[in-house]
Amino acid sequence: MSAPPQLPGVVTRAHALSRRRGFVSSCRNETGWLLATLAATRTGTLAESGTGCGVGSAWLRSGMRDEARLVTAEHDAGLVEAVREMFAGDDAVSVFEADWKELAHEAPFSLLFLDVREAKRAGPDVAAALVEPGGLVVLDDFTPCATWPPMYQGRVDVTRQQWLTDPRFTTVEVMVAVDASVLIATRR
Repeated sequence: MSAPPQLPGVVTRAHALSRRRGFVSSCRNETGWLLATLAATRTGTLAESGTGCGVGSAWLRSGMRDEARLVTAEHDAGLVEAVREMFAGDDAVSVFEADWKELAHEAPFSLLFLDVREAKRAGPDVAAALVEPGGLVVLDDFTPCATWPPMYQGRVDVTRQQWLTDPRFTTVEVMVAVDASVLIATRR
């Protein structure tokens, strides 16, 4: 068995910031590798809702092409300042102190990472207005499910069901670990 791949430097810095801030809810590395891979396929503007300590942003940045840019929104002023410092000197990344809904001013996006519960629950209607045709929407923090309709904790997972059936998107659920899956939706 080989050693796991070394984390990109910007991701290592984001993890350190996350530990210093006691922030336990950040993007998993398995999801991060997927984000970096998807970001490498995109040009234009990529976006993230819910910056937190910048772990998801760092993963996106680690895979981005030179001509792409990333915008991310976080409502916590202290986290915004810390993440801005982490990306200081990187003109491809803009960190806004804002509600995730305010990202609409920067749309359309070639990739949108919905990393805020409220944004995920807003559903495909909101994302369809923010993502360009052919653009990707990524939603993380799902528990794999092999049944239809998708279930979570004994109930139908309405959010997952909406994304998997919305005719404006072609969506797939991808397991990134035995206990974690991600939805990837492409706008038609």
